[in-house]
Amino acid sequence: MIEFGILLALLVALGWPLGHYLAAVMRGAPMRGDRLFGWLERPLYALLGTRPETGMGWRGYAGAFLLSNLLLALAVWTIFMTQAWLPLNPDGIPNMSWDLALHTMVSFLTNTNQQHYSGQAQLSYLSQMTGIVGLQVVTPVMGLAVVVATLRGLFGGRQAQTAQRAEGEAQAIDVGNFWADVVRATLRFVLPLCLVLSLLLTWQGVPATLAAGPVASPVDATADFREQKIPLGPVAPMVAIKQLGSNGGGWYGPNSTVALENPTPLSNFLQLLAIALIPVSIIFMIGPFTGRRRFGAMVFGTMLCMSVISSGLALWSEAYSASAADIALMEGKEVRLGAEVSALWAASTTQVNNGSVNLMLDSAAPLTGLVAMSNMLINAIWGGVGCGLQQFIVYLMLGVFIAGLMTGRTPELFGRKIEAPEVKLLAVLVLWQPLVILGFTAVTLAIPSLTGNSNPGFHGISQVFYEYVSAFANNGSGFEGLGDATPWWNVSCAIVLAAGRYPALLIPLAIAAMLARKRRAPESAGSLQVETPTFALTLIGIVVILTLLQFMPVLVLGPVADHLALMQLLAR
Repeated sequence: MIEFGILLALLVALGWPLGHYLAAVMRGAPMRGDRLFGWLERPLYALLGTRPETGMGWRGYAGAFLLSNLLLALAVWTIFMTQAWLPLNPDGIPNMSWDLALHTMVSFLTNTNQQHYSGQAQLSYLSQMTGIVGLQVVTPVMGLAVVVATLRGLFGGRQAQTAQRAEGEAQAIDVGNFWADVVRATLRFVLPLCLVLSLLLTWQGVPATLAAGPVASPVDATADFREQKIPLGPVAPMVAIKQLGSNGGGWYGPNSTVALENPTPLSNFLQLLAIALIPVSIIFMIGPFTGRRRFGAMVFGTMLCMSVISSGLALWSEAYSASAADIALMEGKEVRLGAEVSALWAASTTQVNNGSVNLMLDSAAPLTGLVAMSNMLINAIWGGVGCGLQQFIVYLMLGVFIAGLMTGRTPELFGRKIEAPEVKLLAVLVLWQPLVILGFTAVTLAIPSLTGNSNPGFHGISQVFYEYVSAFANNGSGFEGLGDATPWWNVSCAIVLAAGRYPALLIPLAIAAMLARKRRAPESAGSLQVETPTFALTLIGIVVILTLLQFMPVLVLGPVADHLALMQLLAR
């Protein structure tokens, strides 16, 4: 608990100035580093064929986002399937199969980093550095760009004479320039943070080399093998962006449980801090970026409240509950760090859409798995880079609509009415989540030849359900007792990955643009106040009802029943 308190204090201390700096970056305000960064940015704008001051309507912004994703998808998929014939492959890694390459590409393209491959054993250095690390840098920034465009739309759009007319609209709402937002955030914010963290991790012993790994002799000479090749590589830069970008895919298959990837208690704490640093900074960005500091404080307070509850439950379940007394539950946990740190890591990564692990979640106490699933179903406790705040905006608009009906007031958000067209789109998002997750879970459990779970009964249900929840929430962690390296799991999870990413980012952007076109009514004493503790508590209640209660049956059949069965065994 002491480490959790220190972690929160540092997140606030670092997130506050970083949030203000990020607000200046995304506003395009003049900055001291313009001479240096302008020298880097201008060639990129010329290559992309864009002018940063030229605005886009929401359709143009969404189209640029989708086009960039399509081009990246084709390039990375090709690299994975041809890596054996490409350079920077000193260990002779073979090509990936089409279905595994498809899943890996979609997983990293959607900022999920769900791994059905075993880290260094199935990817060359080139694939790791370009297909994996490249997407780990770019895709979180794309999520940040879309949420910034959504904020611009909620507050009337960016004022610019270059706003273009769109079909069927009086005038397109200028939500910014997608290419400029991505380039500025990448060069001025994300990459400098990655450089600092990668140097700190290298100092702690995380490898950073392009040389092939050394060969060691085993301690036990009677073993079946006479030598062991220790895989290395440019691990530190990947670990830096995997944590800062809410990515999570590890260089090594077992992820941050490997001592080479997470060698010391200090490296563990640095990575924990990095996991939530940018999402928290984005929350602190809201106030200076929108000019509504009380709104930013409400968002931060709501997320902080949910984070404290979630982390507290995970720590209790893993370290202090009755099930924690069973020594068998230490299997799969980091004995170097202890159960509390493992629980804090599991809670933090699922609050932030970061799929990295320093324990095997399949070995965690059942209620710890329940906390992790609940965090991902909510998907707005800090959340991923951009997508967490985007999901929070969905809950915000639903909360305004429901609270307005409850109090007899016209549902208005920042002076603009939320009416039937917006509510219909919000309803699509609310229903889309259970339809996709429960649909694929039911099909997989109904056909045993597809399931591939290592445990029967309640825990087997949790394994399958967790995999699809993790994919839809763009988290990436998993109950690794699941045999998921099959064509069914690769293809079905690729579908769920895309279904959880693109509607959740683009539909709120469309709604924000629809609201921006409406006449803004002046706020009065009769307006619904969203920047209050009362509304924040109401919003938390709506989040619980909309996300957890609709999944209650499967949660009871999975982790809750698993816990009760374990308690029955311990009582004997």
